[in-house]
Amino acid sequence: MQEPRPTLGLLFYVGTCDQSTRYNPGMFAYDASLLACLQTPPSAIADVLSTMRAMDAVLPDGDGLKWFNWLYLQVTAGVEAQVSGGGFANPAFLAELDVQFARLYFDSLRESLSGQPLPDCWGVLFSQRSDVSLGRIQFALAGINAHINHDLPMALVATCQGTKVAPAHGTSQHSDYTAVNSTLDSLVEAAKQTLHVRLLGEILPPVSALENTIAAWSVTAAREAAWNNAELLWHLQPEPLLSSAFLNSLDGLSAVIGKSLLIPIA
Repeated sequence: MQEPRPTLGLLFYVGTCDQSTRYNPGMFAYDASLLACLQTPPSAIADVLSTMRAMDAVLPDGDGLKWFNWLYLQVTAGVEAQVSGGGFANPAFLAELDVQFARLYFDSLRESLSGQPLPDCWGVLFSQRSDVSLGRIQFALAGINAHINHDLPMALVATCQGTKVAPAHGTSQHSDYTAVNSTLDSLVEAAKQTLHVRLLGEILPPVSALENTIAAWSVTAAREAAWNNAELLWHLQPEPLLSSAFLNSLDGLSAVIGKSLLIPIA
């Protein structure tokens, strides 16, 4: 199968992935401490921030997971500030979405640390946490890829189920959802500069392929594609086999993109 060019704008991919893949726990001596941070599922944005801050305190600079977690922490703090500041028609929807979204990241990491099956798109990132030939920005973008392209449609559906509204364009929920894009884009753009070093902090050599890939990433485009996929997933709910196949397709393509993002830099 020919691998597609990296992009955040996923719609549909015909294929399957091996959900039975297991990743060995105990890669790092502190993994038990990291796992302890994940024992209590968050119920509010404050809980999400608390968990990620605890993880940040455990993770050293030489662990690629630190840099996705670091960026996600900045993004979540930015969302909380906007939600707390008002101006949204449905702030409770955004707050619940933030919690549902973070739970999927925490769940996948817990599964990885426990040696349990997990989505392949996350396994790609977790299995290369110690690769010092990679740049910090590569880890951060690989995490964003897995989280938005694979997890966000599921988080949207779960949030809509809980709030008894269907995901649809033209709704106040969609308007609030897109209203945070500018903040998220600015944080990711800043991170592209801050994290443009190797895992251990050395300056990266000029690499045109990496530069082009980084420049092509747009959180706004990714989140709009995720909303579109959530609408599809919502309508597939009466057909569990089709729903499962669709999620496997998202995982499969997200894993391919993750691998392309985590190619070592000479």
